[in-house]
Amino acid sequence: MKKGTKRTLGGLALAAGAFSAAGAYIKRSKRMGTQPQRAASTGAGVWARPGMTVTFRAELMPGRDREARTARVKELLPSGRVLLHEVAGEHAQNEFDAIK
Repeated sequence: MKKGTKRTLGGLALAAGAFSAAGAYIKRSKRMGTQPQRAASTGAGVWARPGMTVTFRAELMPGRDREARTARVKELLPSGRVLLHEVAGEHAQNEFDAIK
């Protein structure tokens, strides 16, 4: 292969890589959105809301009936964890029974 052909093919390969990287960056930017867009979109997928009742899984509180394992949500934290009225501490979604 001639030297000119090698340089042309190398340049094309470099350009293709650059376009691919730029496309991935733009796609990621669109998916992430701006800061206000992300803040507004977090409300739709929230698993608990203040005032809602949640029930701990039976494995976490053995020997207690369902009423004793139920508590009301006081506050939803930015991390997705919740504070409860009746129980101290922060609690994650996987500590509770699924809503039926």
